[in-house]
Amino acid sequence: MTRLRFALLNAAHEGANTRRNFRRELDADLVEFDVTDGHLPDHTDFDGVIVTGSRSSVYWDEAWIPPLVDYVADAAEDDLPVLGVCYGHQVLAEALGGRVAGMDGFEIGYNEIRHRGGDELFDGVDESFTAFTTHGDTVVELPPNATPLAENEHGVHAFRDGHCWGVQFHPEYDTETAREVADGKREQLNDARVDAVLDSITPEAYAAACEAKALFDNFTAYARRVRADRDVVVADD
Repeated sequence: MTRLRFALLNAAHEGANTRRNFRRELDADLVEFDVTDGHLPDHTDFDGVIVTGSRSSVYWDEAWIPPLVDYVADAAEDDLPVLGVCYGHQVLAEALGGRVAGMDGFEIGYNEIRHRGGDELFDGVDESFTAFTTHGDTVVELPPNATPLAENEHGVHAFRDGHCWGVQFHPEYDTETAREVADGKREQLNDARVDAVLDSITPEAYAAACEAKALFDNFTAYARRVRADRDVVVADD
């Protein structure tokens, strides 16, 4: 069977860690676009779309953000499976009619999240699971047709709308990325909090967080089924 082909919309301003993590976790050919430089596909001829994390906020007045939101809306309208992670989760929410706003605080580190069960993206993931989080924005209004899937005390951590999923946490992170991201928050957070997060990035914590990586295989399996169904329709025509 031909491998799946996903558009990787890389919104990380320094994308090396992001590129490494998603290429490791996704069993698909990834066609990468540096969206912060305004690079986007001129078509939606993919088997799926991945929207990555970013240090930007979706409501910032930056020229590259509205075209990204519009492209994700077009991909969803064309029934492509879409997975948005952290910033990508927020982009997806905005693209589908939801709203994102800044939080009163900042969530960072390995934290507990609860999913509601019943959705295939979370097959094989315990109802209460650990994942690395780092965000100061949150989805405050879900898209009108979205179903909430996971949350914690900081807000919505996952939703689904048709073929599209958003997750606020970072299942793709390895420990190198977690440490680099946490250490980079020293100007935003106090040193004591950053040091506490760094101390918590242990092999045991990472091993626990690896459970959530199942969602990448689940998303890929879903995209493969969508492609197979589409191929049947084309063959019948």
